[in-house]
Amino acid sequence: MRHVKNPPNPYNRYSAEYVGKPPPTKLEVFEETATKKVITKAFASDWEGGWRYTVNCYRGCIHGCTYCFARQYHEYLGYGAGTDFETKIVVKPNAPELLRQELKKTRDKMPHLDFSFATDPYLPLEAEYKLTRQCLEVCVEFRVPVAIITKSPLVTRDLDIITKLSEVSVFFSLPFLTKERSNPFEPYTPIPEARFRAMRTLSDAGVKTGIGIAPVIPGYNESDMPGLLERAKECGAQRAFMSMLHIDTDSIEEYFVQKMNERLPETRVRKIINMMSRERGGGLRHRSYAERRTGRTEQWKVTKKLFDFHAKRLGFKQSERAVVDRDEPETTAAEPVQQRLF
Repeated sequence: MRHVKNPPNPYNRYSAEYVGKPPPTKLEVFEETATKKVITKAFASDWEGGWRYTVNCYRGCIHGCTYCFARQYHEYLGYGAGTDFETKIVVKPNAPELLRQELKKTRDKMPHLDFSFATDPYLPLEAEYKLTRQCLEVCVEFRVPVAIITKSPLVTRDLDIITKLSEVSVFFSLPFLTKERSNPFEPYTPIPEARFRAMRTLSDAGVKTGIGIAPVIPGYNESDMPGLLERAKECGAQRAFMSMLHIDTDSIEEYFVQKMNERLPETRVRKIINMMSRERGGGLRHRSYAERRTGRTEQWKVTKKLFDFHAKRLGFKQSERAVVDRDEPETTAAEPVQQRLF
């Protein structure tokens, strides 16, 4: 891994899309030159054959979402799951070349590719590196169905490539209706309104879009769901899913609680922790993969009914997976893919 002494400033270009403040600590960029493969086979029980195939051009994420499950993967590199995750970004500069090489061997066995799994494919550094864009160009060449999940309006930069894909859908992660609501948990993400504008741009261009209300944090953002679904419908979204907050490791739990205590009133923190503990049987972490999928209490059933009611009222297809819409019939949500992302 090579340290980049003078990394590009991710806020110099496309600055209009990044409405909000950059991280307060210095950004460090590392280029992972020893990468040997870029397609990851990830287990997901409700997907075709129980597997999904993901592409990640970056490790770590400048958005700094306190709940992000991918924080644990930074620990595998010897970094911390806290501020290291949002300030020490690892770039895979040879990702497009590797993707082309892998698809030459596996295209016939590749039902779809997801961008991405361990980090946002359109984090600010993408404005300079353009690795996601180059990988999408490879997918156009091999006619691979693609699903994109992002929090960034930078995705609209690649509209010319996205519209050339054989099959594609773009989901926007939007768990909070306003920037004020999102600040304690998503301090450096583009404001919700910027994401909705991007959704409108893609929808107007004929791209199938959706909204992921994930995570739903018990005791905090359930009331945002009707407004989020209505706004997404106005912006042309066709699909919607929601999922509860899930915390995978002790280090993520520690960081999540620490940031809540720094940014929220004590009474609100206590309410969130108490409600999450009831859903998880006494702690904040889920005990099994199956338990992660749902809550335990009547309150969670009410939350789920609230989402289902408004999604049905607005005519959304409730998608349990952010994959390409192959004109399948409407289904009910079982296990949203965003539940595995955050």
